[in-house]
Amino acid sequence: MHVSHIMKKNPIRNMLKMRVAHIASEVDPFSKTGGLASVLGSLPRAQQDLGIDTIIITPYYEKLIDTATYTIDRVGGVEKIEVEPGVFEKVYYRKGLLGTEKVPVYFIENKKYFGQHKKYYGADNDNARFLFFNIATLFLLKKINFTPTIIHCHDWHAGMIPFLLKTRYKKDPFWDKTATLFTIHNLSFQLGHDWFTIPPKGIDDGHSKLPLFANTKKIERLNFAKRAILYADAINAVSETYREEILKKPFGEDLDQLLKSKKNILFGIVNGIDYDDFNPLTDPGLVRHYSSKSVRLKKYNKKALQMRYGLFVDVEIPLICTTSRICEQKGFKLIFEIIRDVLQRGVQFLIMGDGDNQTVRSFQELQKEFPGQVAYTKFNQEEETLLYAGAEIFLLPSRFEPCGINQMIALRYGCIPVVHHIGGLADTIEDYDPQTRTGNGFSFDRYNATDLLIAIIRALENFKHKRAWRDLCIFGLSEANSWRLPAQKYVDLYLVTIQLKKQNHQERIRKSKLLRNTPHT
Repeated sequence: MHVSHIMKKNPIRNMLKMRVAHIASEVDPFSKTGGLASVLGSLPRAQQDLGIDTIIITPYYEKLIDTATYTIDRVGGVEKIEVEPGVFEKVYYRKGLLGTEKVPVYFIENKKYFGQHKKYYGADNDNARFLFFNIATLFLLKKINFTPTIIHCHDWHAGMIPFLLKTRYKKDPFWDKTATLFTIHNLSFQLGHDWFTIPPKGIDDGHSKLPLFANTKKIERLNFAKRAILYADAINAVSETYREEILKKPFGEDLDQLLKSKKNILFGIVNGIDYDDFNPLTDPGLVRHYSSKSVRLKKYNKKALQMRYGLFVDVEIPLICTTSRICEQKGFKLIFEIIRDVLQRGVQFLIMGDGDNQTVRSFQELQKEFPGQVAYTKFNQEEETLLYAGAEIFLLPSRFEPCGINQMIALRYGCIPVVHHIGGLADTIEDYDPQTRTGNGFSFDRYNATDLLIAIIRALENFKHKRAWRDLCIFGLSEANSWRLPAQKYVDLYLVTIQLKKQNHQERIRKSKLLRNTPHT
């Protein structure tokens, strides 16, 4: 459901001072593994610009956060929080600031759950770690006396908060006016382990009382996403098409039936990108700055890119790049099926990313087989935008993609995306028609290697028409994919979420009265 649809039905436009707490497992630039961190690094700042009183709460990864670069001070001394009746854990709270907007970022510090880990995820007790994080978050909000209008829970890591507020803490008056929104960034991640490995008898029903922390087996089978869907006042997916997709079995990750039952409170909002962070006119990572009015200067970045990564230096050779997490979801299986066919057409291919070791080794071997034509490099955030600025084509043939931001960044730099018509890629990339000069990229519908190859060939054939290609680049550079519009849509959704909470409360009161007035037989 689109937010605008329900806003027309519920025209809530009062100017209340809204207070929003964003809860997430990672926040750029403090911690990052992917798009979730990028959203948290930008959305709260955009909302603060709209006048929303915004804070962020995230774990303190002591071994992973660059404390030499960022000032993150402790707030008060050690606290003892009750993680379950009679069981206490020590925690410290820290505080930093995000961006020029100076959005407060609070950190949950605990040596056992976060301080000793050298990876963000992948521990045997990830469920226990993030259950502790959820509980400690609610204690922190009370400690700093920040009564949220909305607690915005991002992905499974924050998914237990709606359940806790409706069960364990439901009689606490501090939360009476707080509503919860659960955002699904990627439904394939529902808990700290692969959801499909849980045996049928161990599947979380979503309603049962939480097991004791000592019962590690049951704790690690809790489905945070499922409980969030069941108990949040509203739910949204990170694109409108992904919202529709997760209602169906192929993309519903075994929660499609549950989501269908909640479709009246399920919405879709496409992510944006930060236009200050990604700006070819000011980006310090570029060799030459440019804009839609000086797109010809891209060629200097292309030369620098070719030299830096050992590719033949020739601005006339089409250069395809891809920068993403290297995993099956992103379509690398398809890429390997057709890459030799593409290389035979005289193009160059540059891959940047980390992930699956076997796929990385395959790229390294391909680089040896095609020297000067293929290059692979590990992910480097400081150099990533030079790929967009230097390459002509950006490739992202994901099997599924809840939203994706790389394709929007590529457009921002005049790099034309080739994508699978799925999820957020379908919402942001319109297939180019050379006859009408409409569209901003090239897409394919069926997820197979042949259709991907056809889409790439179409892009390469259009690249030969220099004037039309230049106009296509300019169109991409001129697009509006900033966070301004999505940030306002989220504010609208917050207002809807508040109304939904009130309606649910009134319905519970009505049912309670009916039960009291029903004569016993």
